[in-house]
Formats: sequence, structure tokens, C-alpha cells
Amino acid sequence: MTFSIVATDGAAYGVAVASKFLAVGAVVPGARHGVGAVATQSFAKVSYIADLLDALSDGESAGAALARLTAADERREERQVGVVGPTDEATYTGSECTTWAGGVTGRSGATAYAIQGNVLTGPDVVRSMERAWVAADGEPFTRRLVTALLAGDAAGGDRRGRQSAALYAVRAGAGYDASGVLADLRVDDHAQAPAELARLVDLAELYFGGPEDVQPLAGPLADEVRTRLASLGRHRASLAEDLADWAGEVNLEMRLSRDGIDRRVLEELRRSTTA
Repeated sequence: MTFSIVATDGAAYGVAVASKFLAVGAVVPGARHGVGAVATQSFAKVSYIADLLDALSDGESAGAALARLTAADERREERQVGVVGPTDEATYTGSECTTWAGGVTGRSGATAYAIQGNVLTGPDVVRSMERAWVAADGEPFTRRLVTALLAGDAAGGDRRGRQSAALYAVRAGAGYDASGVLADLRVDDHAQAPAELARLVDLAELYFGGPEDVQPLAGPLADEVRTRLASLGRHRASLAEDLADWAGEVNLEMRLSRDGIDRRVLEELRRSTTA
């Protein structure tokens, strides 16, 4: 009843998942920066997340830890699990998982993935996710995870339909407060959950990404920005102060730069005002 990708780019670990199931993000994904990531699904055993991450932290391989834990699980034939660690990756599908069910793994250098699903329209869901992940090499990690998830959804996804989706990713020093949480986004109940998750990922990149494509605030651009800010009630002598005041109000303060104006801040300012 679920399809997921568990992956690493060598620095970050994360899981993207979708299902015809309420609030799948509360059950399936788990990750620990510097350690690994896990997806537990199909009559999910949530304790697999902590148990597998602890095993990886202790130096056990993903394959060995998954084999050991499933061997001790009386309901293992109903389970499906994907895990990626620093040195290897593994996917497990019990024989009693509802068809179509299966998974695939791969690694290229420090980049690795485990993709799996059950109650799918067919094996092309998993194959499409794998192709999309590989083709998205070079994209930001969270965007690459969602690209793979959307490919699985477009290929048919959960054959019962859509309801929820989630993305959880970690990287040392990431996050608003540098806590290590790169993304923690959930769509708990939505008719187009994967697409809605992609929208949230775009917003997260906007609000929490750093400055990019910064242009100096000089000449005609400075005049334009000053005019647009004035239309929003900012009339201070300092253009930088006016811009910082507005950016803080609309939650774009992480994109402020002393060197000028970030491309996406400029886009949002233009979208918020008339020329």
C-alpha cells in the first residue's frame, strides 16, 4: 500500500514516501545524519527504524542488520523494508506482501538508494523511480528524492489511489537551527498528495535555502526594488533596511545577502507588487 525511496548522496540521508494511507509520514520514514535512513512499510514495524539505525551506528552493514531483524520477526513475510547505510543498502519484501510488491537497490560511489513498494500497479513503478533518481544526478538532494517519488506516482503508484506523502531528510548542520534536519514535510490527507509534497518542497527551498544568483543592488535594479518596497509601505532611507524588514515579514530572511538581492527574493518581491 506504499512506495518509497531511501537514499543518500554521501552527505545527506533521506526517505520520500507516498501511500493510500492516512499520514504515512508518521509511520514509514526515519533517518539519522551520518548513520543512514530507513523505510518500514506493509504492516510496518515502526521499531525497525530505531533498531536498524542503531545497528548501522554500531558498524553493522545494512544488509546484515536487515537480515538479522527480519529473521527474528514472526510477521516478516508481511513486511517490507528499505535501508541505506554508509557502506551498503538493502531492500526486503516478504512473500505475503500484496502484489505487486518488490524493490531494487543501487550504489554509485557515495550515492545509494533502496526503492520498494507494495500494492502497486506493477513493477514499472519501482523501475520508473530508479530511472528518475539516476537521471536527477546533480539536483539538490530533497528535490531528487521527490523527483523519484513523482516518477513512481506517474507510473501508477499505489493501485488503490493517493492519500498521503512525506519527505524526511537529514544532513549534519542542516536546518533552520543547524539541528541536522534538512527536511521534514508531510501531506497527511490530500487527493494529490505526491504533487502537494513537491509544492511543499519548493516552498521549503524558498524559505530555508541560502542566497543564490545574487545581483548587486545598484542602478535600475536598486530603483526598481526601492519603488516596489515603497508600494508596500517601506520608506526608510536605507534600501537594505527596507528589504530586510520586508523579507523578515514574509519569511525570506535566510536568503538575505550583503552583496545584493537573491534571485528568488526578487521574484517574490515582484510577485507581491505591481511594477
